[in-house]
Amino acid sequence: MDITIGVQNLARELVIESDQTSDEVAAAVAAALGGKPALELVDTRGRHVIVPTASIGYVEIGGESKGRVGFGTL
Repeated sequence: MDITIGVQNLARELVIESDQTSDEVAAAVAAALGGKPALELVDTRGRHVIVPTASIGYVEIGGESKGRVGFGTL
């Protein structure tokens, strides 16, 4: 699943690929916006991405990513 996080005062977005479900990501975002000091997600390589809640501009949760085969574009 692809997750895009817009961070205030940064020109670029954070794009993370994660094995977490969309429900898990949405719950983590809701918890962060509900009072936790930071949003913490884990990417597909096991790295932790931590964004201070006060800096979050938006979070876009993409659909489940499917394995790609071949060199063509869709």
